[in-house]
Amino acid sequence: MPRTDVSFPSGGDSCAAWLYTPTIPPEGPAPATRPVVVMAHGLGGVKEERLDAFADRFTAAGYLCLVFDYRHFGASGGEPRRLLDIKRQREDWRAAVAHARTIEGADPGRVVVWGTSFGGGHAIVTAAGDPRIAAAISQCPFTDGLASSLAAPPLTSLRLTARAIADLVGSRLGRPPVMVPSYGEPGSTAFMTAPDVVPGIRKLLPPGADIPKDIAARFALQIVRDFPGRQVRNVACPIFFAVCERDSLAPPGPTQKWAAQAPRGEVRLYDAGHFDIYVGEDFERNVADQLAFLTRHVPIA
Repeated sequence: MPRTDVSFPSGGDSCAAWLYTPTIPPEGPAPATRPVVVMAHGLGGVKEERLDAFADRFTAAGYLCLVFDYRHFGASGGEPRRLLDIKRQREDWRAAVAHARTIEGADPGRVVVWGTSFGGGHAIVTAAGDPRIAAAISQCPFTDGLASSLAAPPLTSLRLTARAIADLVGSRLGRPPVMVPSYGEPGSTAFMTAPDVVPGIRKLLPPGADIPKDIAARFALQIVRDFPGRQVRNVACPIFFAVCERDSLAPPGPTQKWAAQAPRGEVRLYDAGHFDIYVGEDFERNVADQLAFLTRHVPIA
């Protein structure tokens, strides 16, 4: 699909993004304006990690797509690199939505927020805080910080906490960040260590990609206190939840509990792990369900 490199301001810096624009059908005139899907990844993820696969499908169906990297990650600005701060990432979401409403050919009243994994929680919070959002898609979402933290081995959590405290103290003394891998083998000190994590993330990475995969350790002190699911009841627009029944990182039980509180929620369960719905047959089922949701609630014309 045709895409252009763009950027937009956020918090005194800038976020890099891809803008996907549908081609004009030869059989008739294009609509004057189109819905625009604002998309971002999860914990430490960047847009090259299979977000293009989803954007291609949405664009082929006639939607504009704005796919962005958070500040401090990927092609976006921000120092120090790979600082994951929840407040800043949600500022980036609001900035992305504001920018999407200014895109030529976009309908400012038909903005859809699409987030996956940790970004799925951000999509919930963004939709809850903006009554103009037309629809939301929250894929294998992080909804409950306590549940996700308890899913990690206790020894791993203790090691992460120790490094997080050292990182936070060091940051106040002007020291470089203490970095921790975003993922690793079971038993390693990393943010994600479930058995399916290493092969799962490798399936998302483009061939030959050199994408740094570490995060400032202080993030470990934020995640346990974050509960995006609490905002579901405030989401007025239609919201689609893609829930993986064998999710090792975002436990499906709490997610279903929170999703049930959405006034206009739709839940689809997949017999899949956290990373399965990005690729293969699980991806095909998932993206087809998402397109059906968009067609019902935010049609092109």
